[in-house]
This record gives sequence, C-alpha cells and structure tokens, in this order.
Amino acid sequence: MSSSTATETGHVPDVHADRPLPSGHKGITSGLLVVLALLSALAPFATDLYLPAFPLMTGDLSTTATSVQLTLTAFLVGIAVGQLIFGPLSDRFGRVRPLIIGALLCVVASAVAAVAPTVGILIAARFVQGLTGAAGMVIGRAIISDLSSGKAAAQAFSLMMIVGGVAPVIAPLVGSLLVEPLGWRGILWVVFGLATLMLVAVAVVVRESHTPERRTAAAAHTAAHGKSSGLLSRVYLSNTLAFAFAFAVMMAYISASPFVYQVMIGLSATQYGLLFGANAVGLVAVSALSAKLAATHNVRRMLGLGIVLVFAATIALLLLVVLGAPVGWLPVPIFVAVASLGLVLGNATALALAAVPRAAGTGSAVLGALQFALAAAVSPLVSIGGEDTALPLAIVMVTVAAIALVAFLVAAPRRAHTTVTA
Repeated sequence: MSSSTATETGHVPDVHADRPLPSGHKGITSGLLVVLALLSALAPFATDLYLPAFPLMTGDLSTTATSVQLTLTAFLVGIAVGQLIFGPLSDRFGRVRPLIIGALLCVVASAVAAVAPTVGILIAARFVQGLTGAAGMVIGRAIISDLSSGKAAAQAFSLMMIVGGVAPVIAPLVGSLLVEPLGWRGILWVVFGLATLMLVAVAVVVRESHTPERRTAAAAHTAAHGKSSGLLSRVYLSNTLAFAFAFAVMMAYISASPFVYQVMIGLSATQYGLLFGANAVGLVAVSALSAKLAATHNVRRMLGLGIVLVFAATIALLLLVVLGAPVGWLPVPIFVAVASLGLVLGNATALALAAVPRAAGTGSAVLGALQFALAAAVSPLVSIGGEDTALPLAIVMVTVAAIALVAFLVAAPRRAHTTVTA
C-alpha cells in the first residue's frame, strides 16, 4: 500500500518495511539510539540546568529578573524556529550535514553565552543556541523515521521519551548542586561541554540515513503528487495534534506544580522535588513498558489507551477541584495523567512520521515546533486564578487532553474502497 492509500484510508503503512537500508548503514543500533536520545535531551538540560542561578545572574549582570527570564524565553523561541529551519534542510540536503552545522554553531553560541558581558548579548546567544541546538532534536526524530517504521519506530521513540522524561527532573537538581561551586557562568560552560559532546558524538556515530538516492526519489514523488508529501494528510495532522496537545498536558502540570504542591498542599522544597521525581519515574516506567509492548501490540491501540487514560485522569482532577475535595488528593490524578503520557508521546510520534516517509525532516519540524508553541501558550494560563487554586490547571489539562483525544479519533482508520499503487 502506498502513502496515497494511507491518506485515503487512515491506515499507517509500514513505509520502510521493504526498503533497503542506506548503503553502509546498520540501522538503529544501540549506540545510535543513545546519541539521538542525548540530542533530544540537550534542550531540557540547556533549559533547566541554569534555572537555580537566576538570582545570581540578576546581580552579576546588573539587570532585572524579567531580563534574565528573557534568556530562557529566547532559547525556547529559538528551538521552535530552529526546528522549522533544520527539518526541511535535512530533507533537501541529507541529515548529517545540517546536523553537523547545527551542532557546531550551537557550540559557538554556547561559548558566547558563557562569556556574555551583558544580558543583551546573553539573550542573543541563548536564542542562537536554541536555534542551532534544535537541529539535534528535529533531525534525530527524522533519522529514526528513515531507519524504522511501525513497531520498531514506536519502540525507538518510546525509549527516547525515557531520556526526555528524566532530563527535566535531573537538570534543575544538578544545577542547584553546581550553582554554588561553579556560579552561573560555570553552569553555562557545562552546557557548552554538553554541546561539544553532541558535536563529537554526531561526527563519530551518525551516518547519513537520507541518501541522495532517497532524496531524488522523494523529490520525484513530491513533483508527481504535490508539494505536501503527506504533510496535509489526515493521518499526519491528527497524530501530530494528538502528540502536541498531549505534551501540553505535561507542560501545564510542570508550570503549575510548584504552586499546587508547595503553596496549596504545603510541601517543602525537598518533598516537592520527591513528588515531582515520582511523576517523572511514572512517565519513564510507562515509556519503557510502551517500548517493550510495541514489539507485540498494536501501536495505535496503545496510543488510544494512553490518551483515554490521560483524559480520564484530567476529568478526575477537575472533579476533585470543583467538588472541593481535600488538596492532598490532587497528586493522584496528576500522577496518572503524567505517567500515561508514556503510552502517548512515543507512539504518536511514530505514527505521525510514518505518514510522511518522504518528508520526515519537515514532518518532524512541524511536530516539534507545534509542541513548543503549545507549551509556551499553556504555561501562563495555569496561573490565571492565582496561587491558591488548581481550577485553571484542571481546566487547561482537561481542555488540551480533550483536543488530543479528538485528534486521535479523527485519525481512526477508514475502509479503503480503492487501491492506489505506488
């Protein structure tokens, strides 16, 4: 079945099953998967590692807290824009060259950030750092799509989500331990070291997966069937929306968690860290389970189960808040919602990119950019009602979970009435 049939029927074809691997390529080896996972972890480390140093930065740079916060905003904007740049470039010129260029520029930007004499230069350097560091995230997903599909891709993406779940938890903790002995510049030098490690790992381990032959074939197919290469198909758009809005559930929780756990429930900073870590452990455990089950279970059904569990958990959270239940109950549905995302994020990514095999870089870029755009949008919404209510959080989580569920249902397979050959 061709991708044209897939678009009509809603079925996701095993697009790479009968295609040989690029010459000299061994597929997704353990070493390659580790490197790609590290590429995806660079952003959360670069985002969260220096957060504990914000007060120091305000004094050292003789600036305001708002200006220091802009260094984080600039980085996140850079990530969103960078994915839209490097994804299409990797479809046109192959994966390795844009990845090397992005990693090299990220190293340079990281060095500039570490020595920045003013907050203005730091903001600019952080934007470029996010812009170029995005290459690893977007191209890493595209490489997995080049080399696998179906269950194998779902396994690989779920394993990458394990790293993505751990990194946001480890980074602030490590940053809090390093800020006193190293200072904020020392922490940014650690980010420079991670970017350098990324560059070396890419140069040593990553091999071209989108060969000239594949690029030529993709260009010919695009010319014959339209420029979208499946990017406007119901399957791709629905699974991409399901992924992005499901991820927004987690970002809403992360943004509101300090207020819910510390202000409302009254936990100490240590207790908050432990509970935050427990939710991350739940996400990691379910992601690992999803990767294991992908070998024997239907990927779409696992995705559906995960989204239903997330939606049910957010409904339970909303009911607890509206009915005035003791605040000590709130962490329970939050844990279920966050852990259930382990069945959603990797599987939705696999299904979305399987629908655009000839434009995996661009497909990965749109998915990633939408992910960060929604994350930025929901973060301020959860605090609209102040620090003493969880109602805005519950409403936002239910809303984005419902949209993810609707997007999943829209992608439901339809019976084919005709067969379209490749």
